[in-house]
Amino acid sequence: MAGSGRLALRSLPGPAWVRGSGAAVLSRLRDAAVVRPGFLSAAEEETLSRELEPELRRRRYEYDHWDAAIHGFRETEKSRWSEASRAILQRVQAAAFGPGQTLLSAVHVLDLEPRGYIKPHVDSVKFCGATIAGLSLLSPSVMRLVHTQEPGEWLELLLEPGSLYILRDSARYDFSHEILRDEESYFGERRVPRGRRISVICRSLPAGMGPGDPPQLPPAG
Repeated sequence: MAGSGRLALRSLPGPAWVRGSGAAVLSRLRDAAVVRPGFLSAAEEETLSRELEPELRRRRYEYDHWDAAIHGFRETEKSRWSEASRAILQRVQAAAFGPGQTLLSAVHVLDLEPRGYIKPHVDSVKFCGATIAGLSLLSPSVMRLVHTQEPGEWLELLLEPGSLYILRDSARYDFSHEILRDEESYFGERRVPRGRRISVICRSLPAGMGPGDPPQLPPAG
């Protein structure tokens, strides 16, 4: 059932969901790498999970991604949603994207099995623009961002079921991001056991692409 993997951290203040290598990187990325815990209610998580499950069940988990970025996954692009799910995605758009940003019409859905993980990568500008926003369902996970030129600069995001993460601007272009595999899944000293994880990812339009033009391949996140 959606939400069953929640950690008992809801009462802690916002910074408890983001940790980094130092105060400077935390300050610099304060508005570029954002976590909003509890963005979805348990009922909204269930609505999305129930709608996605039949389509995902028809696909097999894969272990060889086209650029070797993902292991143990299945994915789809989805443009048609129920009225209830569309309302949720409209809230994501309002929370994560500016009034001048156009979104890709297809939403990327990525399903990681419990042993699945996403390796460090930077999504190509061919696939999405300056902002990526993802809803996390089913299992908590840890997303790690590492500066591509200064690997000593890093950030970690604790993504509970029902949370929304937003990567924009510098966090989107200058840092790689990954979802840690189960045996590495710690947030500081706190163990974050990984189960099956579904992410529902909205993306701004890549430069030079029309709203009806789908990217060649979707990003991972």
